[in-house]
Amino acid sequence: MTIISTIDMRPSTETDKDRLSTVGFRLGAKGTHTSRTIMLDELRVVFRFCPADVTRDDYLSAILEDNCLGKRTLATRKLSSQRLSELYAFDPDIPLFRVMRRCWYADPVGRPILAMLLALARDPMLRATAAPILRMRPGEELARQKLTDSIDQSVGNRLNPSTLDKVVRNTASSWTQSGHLKGRGRKIRQQVSGTASSTAFALLLGYLEGKRGEALFKTVWTQVIDAPPGDLLQFARDARRQGYLDMSESGGVIEVSFSRLLPL
Repeated sequence: MTIISTIDMRPSTETDKDRLSTVGFRLGAKGTHTSRTIMLDELRVVFRFCPADVTRDDYLSAILEDNCLGKRTLATRKLSSQRLSELYAFDPDIPLFRVMRRCWYADPVGRPILAMLLALARDPMLRATAAPILRMRPGEELARQKLTDSIDQSVGNRLNPSTLDKVVRNTASSWTQSGHLKGRGRKIRQQVSGTASSTAFALLLGYLEGKRGEALFKTVWTQVIDAPPGDLLQFARDARRQGYLDMSESGGVIEVSFSRLLPL
């Protein structure tokens, strides 16, 4: 499988920028990983505490007032709420969050990859590390300098060495939480297990980015699934049966649409 060099989220027009922002992508050079990881454990707690159909205010109230995360001070509750909102939006009016939340409750196995996909869409610094991680083969040890170089290049050399080192540690931890890496000191690449819903969400990210047809199966989003082309296509067929997408295959031509999830 060809690994795309990076996730290019630099829209060519203001219209494209507005469209991507409206559906839930976050653009620019700043990111949550200067201070936090994808916070998968905290996300699990919030979703477990909150019913599947609550509003943004309900999510914030669960963290700030009900203290579902068990933080000791109001300041730490506010900070956790802010960082989680940066990564995941927590707003059903934002399409990416609404679709991810639907997939989350339907697919417990796919949750780490779902969280990673949405965090990638919303954190430019994490996106900068996708290509170095996805190029690795199972069993290969992470060369942290590759993460450093990729992040440094992405943000235009604006981070001081200590902050850059923290971003490297945090992003490596996030890829460990998603299952793409394992280990504490030495990080080793391992293959994750894709699911129909995580594949549908990855295809949707590419679709909203502007990809169509077979190109949808060749994005960095789908490469996060860690599946060979045949398995990826089978996951997409399963996603069609489960009601996540529409897909037709004829004469080697694949067409995918999202009338079951759109308009978003």
